[in-house]
Amino acid sequence: MAWFKRTDKGIKTSTEEKKDAPDGLWFKTPKGNIIHTRELKQNSYVCPDDDYHVKIGSKEYFEILFDGNKFKELDANMKSGDPLKFVDTKPYSSRIDATISKTELNDAVRSAVGKMNGIDLVVACMDFNFIGGSMGSVVGEKIGRAIDYSLKEKVPFLMISKSGGARMMEAGFSLMQMAKTSAKLALLEKAGIPYISLLTDPTTGGVTASYAMLGDFNIAEPGALIGFAGPRVIRETIGKDLPKGFQSSEFVLEHGFLDFIIDRRQLKNRLTTLLNLLNN
Repeated sequence: MAWFKRTDKGIKTSTEEKKDAPDGLWFKTPKGNIIHTRELKQNSYVCPDDDYHVKIGSKEYFEILFDGNKFKELDANMKSGDPLKFVDTKPYSSRIDATISKTELNDAVRSAVGKMNGIDLVVACMDFNFIGGSMGSVVGEKIGRAIDYSLKEKVPFLMISKSGGARMMEAGFSLMQMAKTSAKLALLEKAGIPYISLLTDPTTGGVTASYAMLGDFNIAEPGALIGFAGPRVIRETIGKDLPKGFQSSEFVLEHGFLDFIIDRRQLKNRLTTLLNLLNN
């Protein structure tokens, strides 16, 4: 019987006809469990077995926060120049072009305006995939312009930080973004417009030393690395072992630098409650 016994020997399927599982269909959690990416997305990219917050970018945060994923992106086409004609293993301009091609992002931050549970909100969100979420001139300029939009329209501002710090290829131009964004935020404070800073994994360097820690409320995701210099540098500088959990969001909260830690699955509703309180 043909259905029971193979009548033809060998596999006849050609290479072109073979079907593989698409890439990215499944996600392996830190505990080794496998879950479908659809389930992960429905759970706000938090692993259901251990509450691990998967690292995501602006695309995913906009999906989570904006009603129906509807928003207007601000300054979408702004790209970095190469003011110092910087070259390391390759020219900075070539690195920028390659990163844009690979990530389909124009720089390490995207800004947009939309509604969150019916409340108008401007969001600037960093993408770590773009040169480690480093802060260059474009990052500072886009954040500054997003703040200008908040000032003009009197709309609350949310900054989602995820960065390795200042972009070395722009040297002093990069460091000046710390002062620039801080000055813009001072105008926001003077106008009485709410600013909430959300620190995600990792938030380090000049970003931590400027806009990430200047919110009316500074909040963070669980288990995020938050600090200025890295743990290894600090350990070598002071010559001592660091406390357990050093520079985790829980450690930073315990020492008074955060207002609270928020689970990403409750982010939208908690932010809505917070803005309603600030606007009353």
